[in-house]
Amino acid sequence: MHPVTRIVRGTIVLFPLLFLAIFFVYPLAAILRLSLAPEGVPALQPVWEAARSGAVWRILWFTTWQALASTALTMALGLPLAAIFARYTFPGKSALRALTTIPFVMPTVVVGAAFTTLIGPTGIINNWLRGGLGLAEPPIQLMNTIWIILLAHAFYNVSVVVRTVGGFWEALNPALGEAGQVLGAHGLRLFRTVTLPLLMPSITAAGMLVFLFCFTSFGVILILGGLRFATLEVEIYRQAVNLFNLPVAAFLSLLQMVITFAVMAVYTRVQARASLPLEMRPRAHAPCHSGKLLHRIVVGALLLVMVLLLVAPLLALAWRSFTLGGHFTLDYYRELAVNRRQSAFFAPPVTAIRNSLIYASAATLLSLLLGVSGAYVLARPRTLATAILDPLFLLPLGTSAVTLGLGYIVAMGAWRTSLWLVPVAHTMIATPFVVRTFLPALRSLDPHLREAAAVLGAGPLRTWWEVDMPVLRRALLVSAAFAFTISLGEFGATLLINRPDRPTMPMVIYRALGQPGMLNYGQALAMSTILMVVCMVALLLIERFRLPGEEF
Repeated sequence: MHPVTRIVRGTIVLFPLLFLAIFFVYPLAAILRLSLAPEGVPALQPVWEAARSGAVWRILWFTTWQALASTALTMALGLPLAAIFARYTFPGKSALRALTTIPFVMPTVVVGAAFTTLIGPTGIINNWLRGGLGLAEPPIQLMNTIWIILLAHAFYNVSVVVRTVGGFWEALNPALGEAGQVLGAHGLRLFRTVTLPLLMPSITAAGMLVFLFCFTSFGVILILGGLRFATLEVEIYRQAVNLFNLPVAAFLSLLQMVITFAVMAVYTRVQARASLPLEMRPRAHAPCHSGKLLHRIVVGALLLVMVLLLVAPLLALAWRSFTLGGHFTLDYYRELAVNRRQSAFFAPPVTAIRNSLIYASAATLLSLLLGVSGAYVLARPRTLATAILDPLFLLPLGTSAVTLGLGYIVAMGAWRTSLWLVPVAHTMIATPFVVRTFLPALRSLDPHLREAAAVLGAGPLRTWWEVDMPVLRRALLVSAAFAFTISLGEFGATLLINRPDRPTMPMVIYRALGQPGMLNYGQALAMSTILMVVCMVALLLIERFRLPGEEF
């Protein structure tokens, strides 16, 4: 093997492993050490006392059942939509499929602000109902209730079901169903005996992924539910920041990690089953049926409800940012550039846009370096090493951002206030998406092209640049857009480790929502709208350059 090739391959393997070891494994190990040995020697008494606390188990119970309820609601909304996109063709299908992805790329603080604007006590719907019915009190009282949390989680995660299940369903070869019909299965029986068993691995995988997202939810619950509905994630933040009780926060993080890692282990096995070779058909050739008149009416009604549910909160957010106060105004956008408090620890909100762009740019670069390197490692022939590394690269997806931020507080010492730590945390959160986006494109490369380039005298770097990159460029752009969007909206870890004088856009939105006065609320809406528009632009890039076979 050429020495340059050996060096390049060694670097590709070592770089992601070293990065994961330092900025993922080590912080989590620090949490484990703080939980089990707070004084430097093994001591299980603090763990035992925390485990005996009824409050801990009440929080765990609420975290679990709200995640299960949110998952059930998300699946109930997502599976019919997945069936529609898999079985029917209609005008604007691609645009509507992209529309379902918009909530998934929205930062949690924006989702929280959108629901507050739409159905909050002074939201658009309550104001209309009060004015139309002459009521003194808002008729819809969902804020700080479990119902708005469940609705927001379903709004946020329905695209996971549509993308995962719908994409798999659409690619199923219709010959499988036709064979079932020949054997006498029709209608519901055909679905129950043929289609559903084939879909179950993808349905289960989507459900487990939604459960993980809801189990580790932070921004939605903190903004819409408040401390009254404290989950493990919210309680970790409260213990670490408000009470500075790091041992208890570490124990809660350990408890959360055990559960999420167990779910992730099952998820990777289920996902592997969903990836078993089947006789599939490309989506472009998948049969779509217009159906009978009744079917068209049902499909149209479901699509209309979907559009209203997914678009209404975001449109309400944008509209209210210009009309808060009863008339059209740009004042709240202008106020983003004003520093009214003149404090050393407060910056004009517009600086948060600059900070977020800087952090997101750095995180995007790091995520691409880490994720692309990891994808090249996983794309090699399957061995025991790649079988171990595959779930390892996916683990940050199942680790809560707040837990990761707490790990940095515990493990990094004086470095925990360093500005470079924020993009590093964002990198760890975004890298699984880069790997999962880039890996299918990498596996689709024809190895004969590389061999032909080598025969013609091209070295490894030239082969990569002239053979791989023209094919992988689209996947690289999609990966970059995902990483940039995720970093731009990251909230949980940033709230723990970022310095107050370097706020990001989600931090400014959260602070403004927590302050009284129309000016603060208007600034939160304006900043949320800007962040929403940036995320939508990134989504358009993702949809424009997405490759077939990608789930997200």
